Amino acid sequence: MRIHPQVALVSALVACAVSWARGEDKADAPPAPIQTGTGHPFACSDYTQGKVFVVSAEGKVEWEYPAPSCNDLWVLPNGNLLFVTGRGVKEVTREKKVVFSFDSKGEVYACQRLPNGNTFVGECSVGRLLELDPAGKIVKEVRLLPEGKDGGHGFMRNARRLPNGNTLVAHCGLGLVREYDPDGKQVLEIKAPGGPHSVARLANGNTLIAAGDLKGVKECKVFEVNPQGETVWEVTTADLPPGIGLKFMTGFQRLPNGNTVMTNWVGHGQFGKAPHILEVTPDKKVVWTFNDHKTFKTISSIQLLDVPGDAVKGELAH
Repeated sequence: MRIHPQVALVSALVACAVSWARGEDKADAPPAPIQTGTGHPFACSDYTQGKVFVVSAEGKVEWEYPAPSCNDLWVLPNGNLLFVTGRGVKEVTREKKVVFSFDSKGEVYACQRLPNGNTFVGECSVGRLLELDPAGKIVKEVRLLPEGKDGGHGFMRNARRLPNGNTLVAHCGLGLVREYDPDGKQVLEIKAPGGPHSVARLANGNTLIAAGDLKGVKECKVFEVNPQGETVWEVTTADLPPGIGLKFMTGFQRLPNGNTVMTNWVGHGQFGKAPHILEVTPDKKVVWTFNDHKTFKTISSIQLLDVPGDAVKGELAH
């Protein structure tokens, strides 16, 4: 008989509470499960370890590759991984052959393969939105900062090129998400006081945002905003069971069934204090957590491998 993932999760939490109440010695307690609920195979980036991973549904690492300060990754339709490397972008085959590479003079935290075969890159400290051809040559540049001005470490995190040619940018240090037209003119602004890390436009026209712990602001959440700027859905620590605190929300993926998978970056002194990954339903029920703090340090971006959709054609809200 298959146990419903929500029942299994609640049972695990209750068992932990009972053990604590009894004062049982921690050395005698069984180790916390790596996962609760039904897991997914996935690819992820670990910013602190400087690696990208492919992980099985059972939570076992099947593939890894060096990726310094990686905050964004994609699994392409051909199976290759496209990811940032702190100051550049790489595409690597499963045989670990580099087939695309770009090096920047500034910090890079955003990348995306476009339908025309080019690659979008968001340069954080330089403040540029770039489109590169397959050879790595810049074919389009949009400056969000004047040439020579350094935006600093927090100017930009993830960014996404939209089908209409506009670009969504998470301005982490500014506490804002902005949408720019192809010429760099701002056409939309959304406040995200905790410091937005990731942003995506959903199929329904709404915008999904993950926000962190900017300057101690307690706004760690994932929230959805409609075109009128109204928050129509959000999940915070207060919505979740004990032991699943949100520390710094970084990556996410909205699934076809309406669930949201999100990465909980546990840096800034929070290592081991909360799950790396959790999946919640539209009514905020937790149906999956991933808690392997031995193998992983700070998971910042995720893409599930059992969810249909072409990453290049914009079919994944990630």
